[in-house]
Amino acid sequence: MKSHLKSIIWENRKLHIIDQTLLPTSLTSIPIDTLEDAEEAIKLLKIRGAPALGIFAGFALVAIVINKKPKDISEAIEILNFSASVIKKTRPTAVNLFWAIDRILKVAHGSFHKSLDSLIFEIEQEALNIYQEEITACKQIGIYGNTLITNPTTVLTHCNAGALATGEYGTALSPIYIAAEEGKKVHVFADETRPLLQGARLTTWELKYAGIPVTLICDNMAGHVMKLKKVDMVIIGADRIAKNGDTANKIGTYSLSILAKYHGIPFYVSAPSSTFDLNTSDGTQIPIEERNPEEISFFNNKRNAPEDVLIYNPAFDITPAENITAFITEKGIIYPPFEENIANIIGK
Repeated sequence: MKSHLKSIIWENRKLHIIDQTLLPTSLTSIPIDTLEDAEEAIKLLKIRGAPALGIFAGFALVAIVINKKPKDISEAIEILNFSASVIKKTRPTAVNLFWAIDRILKVAHGSFHKSLDSLIFEIEQEALNIYQEEITACKQIGIYGNTLITNPTTVLTHCNAGALATGEYGTALSPIYIAAEEGKKVHVFADETRPLLQGARLTTWELKYAGIPVTLICDNMAGHVMKLKKVDMVIIGADRIAKNGDTANKIGTYSLSILAKYHGIPFYVSAPSSTFDLNTSDGTQIPIEERNPEEISFFNNKRNAPEDVLIYNPAFDITPAENITAFITEKGIIYPPFEENIANIIGK
């Protein structure tokens, strides 16, 4: 396997990201210096994936403060507070975004009586801590998830929860990467993931980059390949997991969970601790982002639906806990009863 991709690069106090809207045709990194840069990158999905959004938010706040050149620590904290409030409004569903921002703000507010240089140093260190923790968590998710993968195995996944969306190894793809490193024969079915084709554009590209066999299918083919017994397990990522195990993930995940349950196929959710929201009781309390209707009515800048048609474009749906076989986390595999076991394992 090739070395793992890095969708986020922090070097010499400069932030760059892979512009994921240009994949698979162009692997291009872009700088993020200002609040406007960061806001646009998140809204336009140049950076996406719950763990990656958390990592990105941490570094973006540091980059914004450095770029603004505040005259004192008071002004620096004002910049951080305002920038944090703007970034928090960009994607309401992915809890990692809020988790990382709150960590940076906590450090900043605790540094109020120190020097400006100390403040910048300490928030930079916290951003680096977040990044390293997510990298470590993703690899450990892969190690635990690999214990579920027999040789050979075919995995179906949805959207993109690999290195592009997380800390290098990925969440849903991490067990696959670890299994491949061990020499297991793993084949992946990747849903295209309408409307923005993250599975087609990103997951297939990433797996091919890593040398792992992958077959692209349309979203509405998943039930067919399950019926033909071509799928041994489903592994998906998550954007927020409630206290009871209800899980928000890319739209279409709920349908997959029903199909897997009907066909008796294990359905696993891979996610780090930062994706669990123990303050949210169940899936009904998770906010669901609705995106621009033009993501559906246009494709490659060409209209493919009537101008006056009504469009509903939620970015995520909720998979109920009863449809989930287990959660694969960096702290271990969590089986039902979920509310009790999530509290015991993640809540520690």
